[in-house]
Amino acid sequence: MKQGLSESCHLFFSTLGNPTRLAILELLRQGSRNVTEITQVLGQEQSMISHNLRRLVRCGFVFVERQGKERIYSLNTRTMDPLFELIDFHVQNYCPKKGACRYRKK
Repeated sequence: MKQGLSESCHLFFSTLGNPTRLAILELLRQGSRNVTEITQVLGQEQSMISHNLRRLVRCGFVFVERQGKERIYSLNTRTMDPLFELIDFHVQNYCPKKGACRYRKK
C-alpha cells in the first residue's frame, strides 16, 4: 500500500467498517456514555466494547474523559457530524432500497 493519504484512508475506513464500532458511533450521537451503558444498549460483552472503543479513541472519532472512576465516551462531533450528514445524503440519493445502492452501467 502507498504511504501517505492511501494509508490514512485505509485506517479511516477500516475503523468505520466494523459493525460494532458503527453501532457505538451511532449510539454516541445521542449523548455521552460510559462503557457499561454502551455494553447494555448494544448487548455485547464489555471486553468487545472496550476493544472497539480503544480503536475509536485512537483514531479520534471518539473522545474519552475521566469522571471519578468512570471513563465517559463522547462523539467527536466536529468530524462525525459532517460525515453522518454525508452518509445521510448519499443514502437518500443513491440507496433507495435501504442498503441496495443504485449504480449506473456505462
